[in-house]
Amino acid sequence: MLIFRLLFGLLLVAGLLCFAMYLGTGQAVWRRRGMVIVKWTILAAIGFFAVLILERLALAL
Repeated sequence: MLIFRLLFGLLLVAGLLCFAMYLGTGQAVWRRRGMVIVKWTILAAIGFFAVLILERLALAL
C-alpha cells in the first residue's frame, strides 16, 4: 500500500512540475510530458483502488 501511495504522490508532483515548466517556458514538450505523466498517475490510482477492492473481497470471502 505504501508503494502505491508513494508512486501516486511522486507522479502527481512530477506532473505538476512539468505543467509549471510549460507555463514558464511555453514549450509544448513540457505539456506533452505532463499529459503522459497524468495518464500514468490515473492508471496508478486505478491500480491502487483495484488492490484495495481485492483485499476487501478476500477478507469478505
